[in-house]
Amino acid sequence: MSKHHSSVPITAPTLSGLFDTHAHPTDARFDSDREEVFSRMRQGNMLCVCVGADMPSSEASVELARREASIYAAVGVHPHDAKDFRQEDIPALTRWLTEEEKVVALGEIGLDYYYDLSPRDVQKDVFARQLELAYELDKPVILHIRDAHGDTMDMLRAHRDRLPPCVVHCCSASWESAKVYLSLGCMISFAGPVTLARSVHLHEVAKNMPLDRLMIETDSPYLAPEPMRGRRNEPALVEHVCRFIAGLRGMDAQDLCDVTRENGKRFYRIEQ
Repeated sequence: MSKHHSSVPITAPTLSGLFDTHAHPTDARFDSDREEVFSRMRQGNMLCVCVGADMPSSEASVELARREASIYAAVGVHPHDAKDFRQEDIPALTRWLTEEEKVVALGEIGLDYYYDLSPRDVQKDVFARQLELAYELDKPVILHIRDAHGDTMDMLRAHRDRLPPCVVHCCSASWESAKVYLSLGCMISFAGPVTLARSVHLHEVAKNMPLDRLMIETDSPYLAPEPMRGRRNEPALVEHVCRFIAGLRGMDAQDLCDVTRENGKRFYRIEQ
């Protein structure tokens, strides 16, 4: 796993104003150096959305967004944790989404048939309930989809008349599937996997999709991009994703940085 990169220091981005639209900086893997991670973000004039996966991590995301000016929060229950979803979670999610100024989305929610850590019927039920909540509260949604594109598309189509704005986080879709998500009004976000040489299907999506629907992210601490594979990921490394996609599209990297920042701010309704 690219061991020769393990000693390369992580520095502040050289692009200015990157927006890591999906990260998990409350994760325990940042406990020893979280302030240094945030310092690199501040040096690069970055924005970041800290995303919850269950109720405790959602609460931690809200608290972090309160403290850090450049960080916003998303709250929701991931498909892995759908089995633990309780009816009383709905009022708590509602309170965060309506009363906390920096909570900008419901997520990450969706379907994960790769790990199947919750039964599929439970995943679908919890996904549908949260989609409906986002529609009722007029909040955008962060979609987690793994090995479940068919059922996800079916559910989004079924909710077409009551579908909140959605982003396909950490896109794993083919171009054919991506076109369906685009037809449903979704944004599409790319993380470290797009930088891998073997990810030819993602290269096709990133190169061909409409520029005004494109977002970038790290999903850190997971999925470090080349050339940092095998290390803990962090928001500053979204620069590698930006530069790689800019290369695919024949664009200047700072121009793509600027466009994806505006796309992210528009999707999350951030006026900063």
